[in-house]
Amino acid sequence: MSFYSNFSSDHCPGPITGDPGNGLCEKVCIQAEKIFDAGIVQTRLENYTLTLSDPVPADPTYPLTFVSARSLTGTTVSGLSVERQPDSCCARVQVQVTVPVEIVYTDANGTEGRATGSVTLSEDVLMYVPGASVMPFTVTAVASCVVPEGTFNAQNNSFTVSACVTCILKVAMQVELLVPSYGYCAIPPAQEYSQEVCSGFFELPLYPQGKGCGNGRK
Repeated sequence: MSFYSNFSSDHCPGPITGDPGNGLCEKVCIQAEKIFDAGIVQTRLENYTLTLSDPVPADPTYPLTFVSARSLTGTTVSGLSVERQPDSCCARVQVQVTVPVEIVYTDANGTEGRATGSVTLSEDVLMYVPGASVMPFTVTAVASCVVPEGTFNAQNNSFTVSACVTCILKVAMQVELLVPSYGYCAIPPAQEYSQEVCSGFFELPLYPQGKGCGNGRK
């Protein structure tokens, strides 16, 4: 069982049936990240130089042949500039988004290796930003990057690549929100995955189900 497979309890997340106010029992203060604005940017980069670092194995035999590259977790934001627009709740947001990537290649001996690199985007967008307050807002980014092709540069041991990048920029703030609550969740026991060959046998009745007396006679 799990939240997904057990919707029978009123204290499990799931679709609301009937009156949504039925069962509300309190107002709860929760700490959460409030997203004031968010926008998606999709970019195709051509002839981007991907510099390699921390190769494994440590000393590949050059030249290298590009295989693939894909983003890792840990996207960072730097160089933030927020310029509020007059007579508007929006602001010009300029930021550099750095996406770490893992590069897979083969060396001159045919040995597969891996290294890390990064793809940096310079974004210049209009976004809603909240007014002045004690609690500061932040601009964060979540990004995913795929590099389908690349060629090796012998001069500086790097790859020239084409990259497809999807980036979501967010204006966020840590806040305390007051929300209606149905109380604590009921956590059902998890159902373990099993290929138990005896399950069908163990489900059989102890004695055959016959008509008449309890001893199985007709």
